[in-house]
Amino acid sequence: MTQKLQSLLEEMTLDEKIAQLMQLATPFFEGSKDEGQITGPLASMKVTENSIRSSGSVLGASGGAKEAISIQEAHLKKNRLGIPLLFMADVIHGYKTIFPVPLAIGCSWDLDGAQKSAEIAAKEAAASGVHVTFAPMVDLVRDPRWGRVMESTGEDPYLNSEFAKSFVRGFQGKDLKNNKDSVAACVKHFAAYGAPEGGRDYNTVNMSERQLRESYLPAYKAALDEGCEMVMTAFNTVDGIPATGNRTLMRRLLRDEWEFDGVLISDWGAVKELIPHGVAEDEAEAALKAIQAGVDIEMMTSCYIDHLKELVLNGKVDEALIDEAVLRILSLKDKLGLFENPTRGADEALENELILSRAHRQASRELAVKSSVLLKNNGILPIKKEKKLALIGPFAQSGDILGPWSFLGSKEKAVQLYDGIKAKVGSSLLVTAKGCDIESSTEEQINEALKTAEDADIIILALGEDSEMSGEAGCRTDIRLPETQLKLAAKMKQLGKPLVAVLFNGRPLDLHGIWDEVDAILEAWYPGTEGGNAIADLLLGDANPSGKLTMSFPYSIGQVPVYYNHFNTGRPKGAPDAEERYVSQYLDIPNDPLLPFGYGLSYTTFAYAEAKLSHSVLTPSKPISLSVEVSNTGRYSGEEIVQLYIQDVSGEVVRPLKELKGFKKIALDSGEKAAVTFEIKEEQLRYYHSDLSFKSDKGKFIAFVGANCMDLIALPFELMND
Repeated sequence: MTQKLQSLLEEMTLDEKIAQLMQLATPFFEGSKDEGQITGPLASMKVTENSIRSSGSVLGASGGAKEAISIQEAHLKKNRLGIPLLFMADVIHGYKTIFPVPLAIGCSWDLDGAQKSAEIAAKEAAASGVHVTFAPMVDLVRDPRWGRVMESTGEDPYLNSEFAKSFVRGFQGKDLKNNKDSVAACVKHFAAYGAPEGGRDYNTVNMSERQLRESYLPAYKAALDEGCEMVMTAFNTVDGIPATGNRTLMRRLLRDEWEFDGVLISDWGAVKELIPHGVAEDEAEAALKAIQAGVDIEMMTSCYIDHLKELVLNGKVDEALIDEAVLRILSLKDKLGLFENPTRGADEALENELILSRAHRQASRELAVKSSVLLKNNGILPIKKEKKLALIGPFAQSGDILGPWSFLGSKEKAVQLYDGIKAKVGSSLLVTAKGCDIESSTEEQINEALKTAEDADIIILALGEDSEMSGEAGCRTDIRLPETQLKLAAKMKQLGKPLVAVLFNGRPLDLHGIWDEVDAILEAWYPGTEGGNAIADLLLGDANPSGKLTMSFPYSIGQVPVYYNHFNTGRPKGAPDAEERYVSQYLDIPNDPLLPFGYGLSYTTFAYAEAKLSHSVLTPSKPISLSVEVSNTGRYSGEEIVQLYIQDVSGEVVRPLKELKGFKKIALDSGEKAAVTFEIKEEQLRYYHSDLSFKSDKGKFIAFVGANCMDLIALPFELMND
């Protein structure tokens, strides 16, 4: 087909080629349910009918199979060469059956579950006419002030990389052309978008290339190694240059070093944003810098369509740059089978059969159970089903549990927490009151809640963030629960009854004001369509919490960024010869987070014993193994996530205090034991040196195994040459 694509390219005029590089929203297209409804900034683009007729892709079609088919058929009637459109959309954690937000999925540590969630999202999206999803987002995140932490799987490069591969496998399957249930994946945001200064969206990112390679690039590379077809540029700067116009990042690293030959797309408006960034004087220079950087598709601005032709004709842009971009776009269309079947998987009957089907809902429920993290439990959970329950709070009867980036999900079809609990205990043992709104309350609301709860045996508080308080542009400097919800919790505590808090939110929170007030805390995140059922399963003991945090919960916002795999200092607090004052510490709070990476409780307990290494010396040709016996010492069956960390005691550059290198999830009945074994290889000990060479150093290491990054057994070993 390569020669056929080349022949097609040769038939195209320069105007037609440039139009392939333009992505427009559905209202621009004939056949759209919103056809002609171009308002505000969109109207200022002044895109011509000829450009639309030759354009290459559609953004955000939400009208399902019927609309997708209508747009494609209308387009092909007018497109001179019969080149089909690509339909792209943000299918982040579900299409219409919504799964937990990605940060929650990360806390499941369930790679198969993540893959299945992407497979189901792909099936629903493909049947609805979508060809490409703008996912997975694999940005490493260490600052919970940033609203988009909910879209990542956490603070660890290794774990993020493993999830990146799972999501790509789930979305794309093994054969895009012959598997109509799949969609092409687009990894984002390249690169380091998760490290904005001050936790403020779209803000400056500034780090060394060594840190970039060590921590932030691995997950993008993992997605591409898994075959991810597309990459999206980030809004931020990288080494002083916005990513969308960064030739070093996109040409030298992505294209040349990593040999990525797929489609590179800008984020929304990012090409034109080179102007306010201060690296382009006008739209023509923005187009010049973006095409030179290798950006194939410009999303929702018209710098390319307005200026590339002139730049080619006056010799500033080699037409070969445009040709290679067009070929990459045509190649993706060919991989998806669009030349043979322009409407591909779009199928109204199949769409109706798949969307929100029982099987899809069940998968969402199971992943929501595994994604929830039990943060605190003074023995009150699980709740016995004969207890009288009062469900109080703004999320007691709320469908706003889908979270950001679920724009096609239905809050009305989401299972509310009240309904999930009622299905298990009946209405006679369950009363409810709102108590307050998300950020405000009245005296009447609080009094009603107090009266409602006065005869209950246990009070369940359903608290959290409105979904607009996180996600893109949802950045906050105060990451505590809203004051009115803390006031409600304090009032409920005065009743002297056991208190359980269920939290619905998209970021790690500062838990002051709730941590000491309640007997148990279940972090539910935004759990998705089946959230109410899943949380009820956990609260009432039909499921046992197994999730563990993949992003640290700060003791205070003043610690941020706070993450487990940090460097030591020359004056670490707690060192044997440390002075009382002149060490690296805060005077008013601990150095450590409130809840560390890898932390999560269960209704049962696990004990670690007999940890040992097969040998004390590792060589490049002879790996060693670490084994540990894990016992379920509690009353319930449960799952434990056993975690392996390694510390490089002395490196050519400073090394983290520990780094996650492996994990295994095991299921044990009460009283059952299991031996868990990890293999440790020389490749796992490699890192980027000061000259950016990637290699290991012989010397001393420490392997750690345990339940979280703080609760570990240490086992020293040495790396030597063969």
